[in-house]
Amino acid sequence: MKIIPHKKSNYSCFYNLSTRWKDNDVYGHVNNVVYYEYFDTAVNMWLIENNLLDFKNGEIVGFIVKSGCDFISPISHPSNLCVGISASSIGTSSVTYRAAVFKINDETASAQGFFTHVYVNRVKQKASPIPQKFRDKLQRIHQP
Repeated sequence: MKIIPHKKSNYSCFYNLSTRWKDNDVYGHVNNVVYYEYFDTAVNMWLIENNLLDFKNGEIVGFIVKSGCDFISPISHPSNLCVGISASSIGTSSVTYRAAVFKINDETASAQGFFTHVYVNRVKQKASPIPQKFRDKLQRIHQP
């Protein structure tokens, strides 16, 4: 199956990150699991910047229930990266984020993927509708 790399235009907002020494594996490139960390970091940065993530007192929290990644071209440490994110699907209690990792000066993704958060009530641990304030901010990065 041929994977068509995403372009930066497929994403709504971006976060710059740098690889770390520990990101490389024995093959000399960033290990596959690290890309999920990059995705998670970018989405959490967006949530924090938009006052949607309260680690200690928030009524709802997002649990990842599904994720995937296509690896297109290797990245090695040291590298400066740009991680693009958007919300591809917004449901009653869930949102699927699309994310891609770009080398800082590249327009095509080195890796691209997604993950789905189901928002749950922190105390009851049951799915909870996404509040309207949260939904309004998600709409700003929505790209189906």
